[in-house]
Amino acid sequence: MRYAHVAGVAVHLPERTLTSAELEEELAARNPGAHVPRGLIEHATGVRRRHVAEPGETVAGLAAQAARQLLEETGHTPPALDLIIFAGVSTDVVEPANAHIVAAELGADCPVFDVRNACNSVLNAIELAETLITAGRYRTVLIACGERASSAIRWRLGPDNEFNAAIPSYTVSDSGTALLLQAATTPGVLGHRFCAYSPAWRSARVPVTPLPEGGLEIGVFTVDFQELAIGMCKLDLDVLRRPLTDRGLDWDDLAAICVHQASLPSLHAFCELAGIPVGRVEVTIEEHGNLVASSLPVQLHQAIRAGRVRRGDLVALVGLAGGVSAGTVLLRW
Repeated sequence: MRYAHVAGVAVHLPERTLTSAELEEELAARNPGAHVPRGLIEHATGVRRRHVAEPGETVAGLAAQAARQLLEETGHTPPALDLIIFAGVSTDVVEPANAHIVAAELGADCPVFDVRNACNSVLNAIELAETLITAGRYRTVLIACGERASSAIRWRLGPDNEFNAAIPSYTVSDSGTALLLQAATTPGVLGHRFCAYSPAWRSARVPVTPLPEGGLEIGVFTVDFQELAIGMCKLDLDVLRRPLTDRGLDWDDLAAICVHQASLPSLHAFCELAGIPVGRVEVTIEEHGNLVASSLPVQLHQAIRAGRVRRGDLVALVGLAGGVSAGTVLLRW
């Protein structure tokens, strides 16, 4: 029987950072007529700093940097790849798939495609890669994620002082991450389950509008917190535990629990709702901001680097995304 194993994970975080205090000062300078309360961003979200890519640095470039590092660490070369999946929210192009740009930067010659499901993009890519590997279609699959989410920061505040409404955009961070999945004789991806409540798709969105003169306009990132909360409560969150209970496991049996983090208060609220022990969760939101679809790979990488996860340990990746959707992937690292 053929199984899928996660051979490695790599992270590229831009060296340039922006603290919440610095962001508030910049907002005040750009909007002299608006009231920008100091300290509110960190108090409301828990975010102390976020990573900001350099001008001209692309989404695919961020993903490719992480992928190059991963290939070097695992002893692979681009010709060894059977498939590249780009999984993320950010994009360099609407057409073609971002995965083509990543493959071109790596010098890879294999099939490619994109997977997009908001902040669950990487989680769904793992689900798909595992399915394709166990079906015998591919042996080595690279999942690459690039997020240039700082482009969503709302720097201009309107006459009605839109600061509070814009706070979700002040949490986001830039990053590149990569995971390598390979065929194996013993299981590494042990299970995955997902759920969704799509009537709440308007709760968190970035609209794209066709312009009368041609072309497209990308709107601002907006969140309806009331509708988002309703959507979360409508999710069948019992699904998140099933990859564990199907194997007679519970959260306490895991070396690490990685949960998507949009803010510190929302992380605590979601864990309480889902019955996840928040004290066991790898926290990245404070020092790295909302990493969007890169959130879970960065948490996994952090746990490995800190020695909390070693080969053979069990890890849960728990995703939560606009749309609304949630899911768990259970790994034996």
